[in-house]
Amino acid sequence: MRTPFIRGRRPAAEHLPGDLGDPGQPVGGSPRRFAGPGRARRQRGGALLLGVAMVATVGLTACGSDDDGGDTATPNAAASFAPGTTMAKLHDAGKITVGTKFDQNLFGLKNLSGKPEGFDVEIAEIVTDALGIPRDKVNFVETVSANREPFIQQGRVNMVVATYTINDKRKKVVDFAGPYYVAGQSIMVAKDNTDITGKDSLAGKKVCSVSGSTPAENIRKVAPAAQLVLFDVYSKCADALKNKQVDAVTTDNVILLGLIDKDPDAFKIVGGTFTKEPYGIGIKKGDTAFRTFINDTLEAAYSDGRWAKAFSSTVGKVEPNTPTPPPVDRYTS
Repeated sequence: MRTPFIRGRRPAAEHLPGDLGDPGQPVGGSPRRFAGPGRARRQRGGALLLGVAMVATVGLTACGSDDDGGDTATPNAAASFAPGTTMAKLHDAGKITVGTKFDQNLFGLKNLSGKPEGFDVEIAEIVTDALGIPRDKVNFVETVSANREPFIQQGRVNMVVATYTINDKRKKVVDFAGPYYVAGQSIMVAKDNTDITGKDSLAGKKVCSVSGSTPAENIRKVAPAAQLVLFDVYSKCADALKNKQVDAVTTDNVILLGLIDKDPDAFKIVGGTFTKEPYGIGIKKGDTAFRTFINDTLEAAYSDGRWAKAFSSTVGKVEPNTPTPPPVDRYTS
């Protein structure tokens, strides 16, 4: 059973575009004094009923069951946040929009029922659970590498969890919580290929990556003599490699593992990794309170085993060694 994570008050943050208005103030006040045994009995009875209700609420929000009978965390409906913060607005609205990828096996892949699944989706739901938002009120929208920053800036999503590498260029326009995973760029070729052994043998070769991605920028630097071919999603790169339209595909190793997992007889990885790619959760620039909340939530998931469970049920299908989660970077924006 995974215990929901409850945070205390945080400083107010700026409004996200499209947010609801300020939530109402919490009700407070001093308890009234009473006279007579009748009122005393009524108050004791009311207190008992309140206590039972609170226990029932904790029981209902603490655990639930998957369709396969396993335990799963459920949203923390009892969570409370400082009025005016993004957390309070999202909690009171009871819904959230999350950007993720729909074509990346193991991280963000739309399944046959039309729902995305993978490690990024699991990480996003750890955060939305802590916000007290029901799973059926989490709206996942497809974000590709090229539109992640615009979607955040335009308020089309409240956060992006989409194999999103944290770097200084992106931090100028959005903020990041995390990282929650560190990948490394590598090279994928056809299984029968013997010419390409890594980044140093890409000269004159057609190498496919994705527009607006960190791997595309990296390969220009480490293999300037390669012919870079760009698509909007990596699944198209895999198709091009299989059809011999390109000679190699480059991106993060775990993304390549996901492509290989879908077609193990067609591809292989060569040359190991040559970068470090820390994956973070992208949010609106300047929303320090929300970033702090997400970082706190990630650290709690590291400690209580939810992060490890999310990894083993997704990426762990092809990478049996669960890594140690990376420390979050509480940088000053």
